[in-house]
Amino acid sequence: MNVRRLIPTTALAGAVALGLVSLSACAGTSDAADGGNGGKLDVVASFYPMQYLAEQIGGGHVAVETLTKPGVEPHDLELKPKQIGALGEADVLLYLKGIQPAVDEAIAQAGVKNTVDAATLTKLEAHGTSAGHDHGHGEEGHEHADEHGAEEGHEGHDHGSEAGADPHVWLDPVKYAEVAKGVGSAFEKADPDHAADYKKNTDALVKKLGDLDTEFETGLKNTATRTFITTHSAFGYLAERYHLDQEGISGLDPESEPSPARMKELQEVAAKDKVSTIFFETLASDKTAKTLAGDTGLKTDVLDPLEGITDKSRGGDYIEVMRSNLTALKKALGAK
Repeated sequence: MNVRRLIPTTALAGAVALGLVSLSACAGTSDAADGGNGGKLDVVASFYPMQYLAEQIGGGHVAVETLTKPGVEPHDLELKPKQIGALGEADVLLYLKGIQPAVDEAIAQAGVKNTVDAATLTKLEAHGTSAGHDHGHGEEGHEHADEHGAEEGHEGHDHGSEAGADPHVWLDPVKYAEVAKGVGSAFEKADPDHAADYKKNTDALVKKLGDLDTEFETGLKNTATRTFITTHSAFGYLAERYHLDQEGISGLDPESEPSPARMKELQEVAAKDKVSTIFFETLASDKTAKTLAGDTGLKTDVLDPLEGITDKSRGGDYIEVMRSNLTALKKALGAK
């Protein structure tokens, strides 16, 4: 989700919901009751975080397709008329309203009974470029305004299902588990014959996410610094969950240089908080990160927002990439 595109908040949520709906329906199949896909539940997912949930929870009972193919930045997605028309034939549509405007609009038109907006399955909160400055103590961290460089197009951070809401809930294993439970319930309702299996799979996934949460909590408990700088302010929930401070440079076009004022601020933050690393993401240019790192004498590394899995991803699925993120954070923060 590149903030540089200044996508409205409603765009992100839509992407997630569509993510869970199977594009197998787009192949012209109808619902499971009609024998499409061998009697499997047709699920269309808007982008990878929704696809992962659908596959893990649905198992062998679902046929999952994602609207956002590997390597495609979710906000860049454009749907063909044939895809939009076929959405109405899906059994389940799973998306996160506010990520992808094209998806939100198409889903609203599809009129599928089992349409799931992941943004409604957990609580969304507001995060600016600086997240969790209270180190996780109290609710103030949720409400942090964009204190740095508001004039630089940071309104792009406000993509969520509500004004100012941050949609990147999947980067917090605890919130992602809450979404998983809601998706599991939706699958049980859509396909009662396999409800027991969906519940079993959901419970297994929630346990995996719980274990991941424990790994992050333990791994980031004692660090030399609590602050990290990233080109994409996608990690507000993660920062808050593990009592870290996210300093973002989002809102800047990847081809442009950070403003002198913002550069000075980040240099001061890096010096004061002993920051060692500027993080960039896999689906966007690393030019801004390398420019800032060069001017501040810092290193660069990848912190993956997991909006898609590609050959460049450090891992083959959500859990593996999140563990790679943990390794990168531990190194950058000087975990003891």
